[in-house]
Amino acid sequence: MAEPVSTRTPAESFSAARERTANPKLAEFSGLLSFELDPFQAQACRALEGGHGVLVCAPTGAGKTVVGEFAVHLALTGGGKCFYTTPIKALSNQKFADLVERYGADNVGLLTGDSSVRSDAPIVVMTTEVLRNMLYAGSPTLIGLEYVVMDEVHYLADRFRGAVWEEVILHLPDDVRLVSLSATVSNAEEFGEWLVEVRGDTAVVVDEHRPVPLWQHMMLGSELMDLFGGKEGKDGTGINPRLKRRAEELGRRFPQFDRRGPKDRGRRPPRFRPPSRVEVLNRLDADGLLPAIVFVFSRAGCDAAVDMCVRAGLRLTTNAEGAQIREIVERHTRDLPKADLQVLGFWEWSAALERGVAAHHAGLLPAFKEAVEELFVRGLVKAVFATETLALGINMPARTVVLERLVKYNGEAHVELTPGEYTQLTGRAGRRGIDVEGHAVVLWQPGMDPKQVAGLASTRTYPLRSSFRPGYNMAINLVAAFGADAARELLEQSFAQFQTDRSVVGMARRVERNKEALEGYAEAMHCHLGDFAEYAELRARLGEREKALARGDRGTRRAEALASLERLRKGDVIVVPSGRRAGLAVVVDPGLHPNKEPHPVVVTESRWGGQLSSADFTEPVEALDRIRLPKQVNWRSPQVRKDVAASLRNSDARPPKRGRSRSRAADDAELAELRAALRAHPCHGCADRETHARWAERHRKLRAETASLESKVAGKTHSLARSFDRIRALLAERGYLAKGPEGEQVVTEHGNRLARLYSESDLLAAECLREGAWEGLGPEELAAVVSVLVFEARRDSPVAARVPAGAVQEAIEATNRVWSRLEADERRHKLDRTREPDAGFAWPVFRWARGETLEQVLSSAEANGQDLLAGDFVRWCRQVIDMLDQIDSVLGREDPLGANAHRAVRAIRRGVVELGT
Repeated sequence: MAEPVSTRTPAESFSAARERTANPKLAEFSGLLSFELDPFQAQACRALEGGHGVLVCAPTGAGKTVVGEFAVHLALTGGGKCFYTTPIKALSNQKFADLVERYGADNVGLLTGDSSVRSDAPIVVMTTEVLRNMLYAGSPTLIGLEYVVMDEVHYLADRFRGAVWEEVILHLPDDVRLVSLSATVSNAEEFGEWLVEVRGDTAVVVDEHRPVPLWQHMMLGSELMDLFGGKEGKDGTGINPRLKRRAEELGRRFPQFDRRGPKDRGRRPPRFRPPSRVEVLNRLDADGLLPAIVFVFSRAGCDAAVDMCVRAGLRLTTNAEGAQIREIVERHTRDLPKADLQVLGFWEWSAALERGVAAHHAGLLPAFKEAVEELFVRGLVKAVFATETLALGINMPARTVVLERLVKYNGEAHVELTPGEYTQLTGRAGRRGIDVEGHAVVLWQPGMDPKQVAGLASTRTYPLRSSFRPGYNMAINLVAAFGADAARELLEQSFAQFQTDRSVVGMARRVERNKEALEGYAEAMHCHLGDFAEYAELRARLGEREKALARGDRGTRRAEALASLERLRKGDVIVVPSGRRAGLAVVVDPGLHPNKEPHPVVVTESRWGGQLSSADFTEPVEALDRIRLPKQVNWRSPQVRKDVAASLRNSDARPPKRGRSRSRAADDAELAELRAALRAHPCHGCADRETHARWAERHRKLRAETASLESKVAGKTHSLARSFDRIRALLAERGYLAKGPEGEQVVTEHGNRLARLYSESDLLAAECLREGAWEGLGPEELAAVVSVLVFEARRDSPVAARVPAGAVQEAIEATNRVWSRLEADERRHKLDRTREPDAGFAWPVFRWARGETLEQVLSSAEANGQDLLAGDFVRWCRQVIDMLDQIDSVLGREDPLGANAHRAVRAIRRGVVELGT
């Protein structure tokens, strides 16, 4: 058989041979792959084999994880260990499955809050929190650890969980090489510099090239048009001129809807009707742009979109694909209790899947979500309507991403998408190895400018900002592991302090420049007759005193005016001193209110009637006369106002002549003293006095600005360490820290409990255990009470949460009392407040823990006005289980409460909850 002829040139063959010699492990790993490494992947892998840590920043779908898998390969071939960390359990499960397929089940383990599989394997996939807990506990599993891969390391910007990433980076042993994989951020070099500072030699590899080009479009009605395509204008965007003209034309025909109503009360302008979701999918299908992810930003909107597609008879699949979908759905849902299928909406969900459409959001049952993900990745489901949580989740690329709006609700308000969010969402478009190009489509709405979309699509500044802040559990663990002083130094090494110190550098430079300018100002205001700075200070004090007295006069007059309004009675004739209603008026209703200031209703000589307030009176008002009025005065009637105004003109009341009221300044001794001192000062007679004064005023303002900057610099420098000190002070007060035999700070028995409670409300949980607030509770009662520490309603409910009466209600009230005392202490110590307990999940988890069916629990929640989806129910049950497991671990099963925590976990972990975990 003839040998294959090499297509390489001699130079390429020599280069490849040299690469195999220089990086034999990389050459071995490359041979296992079915594709050539991209330059950035090869660069990062070479750095890793050379003994460096690496930070890799690249767009979604660029193949960053190959570098993490090379670290796995190095650990396996070298006889060491590698931990592969991910931010969420779904990603951990997916990566575990991928690595098992490549390296075999015996070599790969999994550790999440719910699962523990072969934790002693050389390769262990885990959530970042699990690794943080292992580091604090000094787990023996860390022995032999050589590599840690931190996938999605940009999560350290997450304000709720981001601190965990920095804790891991700071606490890992120095000999462990760190592989940090991040989405594209604009300050990768800054992050890399920090990694070098805290971890040693780290190579920064940045690649902004998308492996699959992304085309940007806008859909205006039924027209799909390219966003870019014109010559770059002054704004540098190069927007398609045809798109601009069409958007302007539609903008004129359909002006942006104003909820306050049209400005001219004539004919309402026509309302723009955007294409329906069915029309959008049909258009994408016709243009060969499916599969697509349509971001809706609303759970209810996602479900409604799927329902609309089904009712419209939309079908995007063939009969053969439908059969495959049924098979995969059966595999994912075969363990679901048959009795729960109806309440879960299984039949409607599976029918939609067979048509090729699905929803994906946090309220979806985990089994349903996993089925949707697999079907979409396989190309069987053609359209997924999703909330933005999909952009943060597992690998689900599409050919096209559609954005219905550029505004989303962030839990507090409707806010516009940032360039970073836009890039993250549209980054899902374009499947590597499948699509030649990806597509992003924005649906046009009245008021939307293509320039705005172009700005989002072309901006390349997404800085990574640390969210690291010390908390109670972190403080206790740091003191236990390192001692207070060393822990303080460790906090100073955080990325948060690194960024803060850098921002301080700019302010410090401004302070120096200001001080130089102040010297120049001081020279310019120099006076040969005396100390002009002293004279300027007198002028400033005089001005401040005059302003203070004027404010006092206004305040006194307003208080007196308010008191006089409270004395008015029906029929009193008064004078409205100024404004459009100035002149005589008669009080037809004093407008007195027990909790508000009075708003008298009056009728004036000009027949105007309406309410007045204290703002209409600069001085106290007095009744000049009184007119007899009927018992009921309908002042809104023009005839009644006419009659009252006539009576007013016929009365003897006349507006008094107004004299100037005497100011408090005329009798103020301090003001007189300052004026005398100013006149007596030598500089008062200087011919250039006002010139000097202008320079002095500039000097005063710049001095105040400089003092403010110096205060900010002082506040930012060592800010985390000061926060840590305040936390330690509170913990010492409450008995979690104490003085050791040599005066050092040590962790007490209660502190050791707190060290093993990982929760947003960690100290509140520890306090409830310490004070016995939950003593005597049964398993289902304990589950209900513990839920108030983990549950957080998505939106405020006008209805108070229903809780089981008796022991549960009493324990929740006791928990609230503990929280109230803790919150007062946090306020006193100037610390972030612990979130108030939320009883919104107490009743559902209580009913579930005592054995009721899913239908009973969800129906009861709906009857109580709660919006509780099956996926939400499972998710909150998981969090309650996690908290109960911690209580079980902290107290032990010899303790009655610890034993009941264990029983509560077993009672909750059944049916859909067990399948979800």
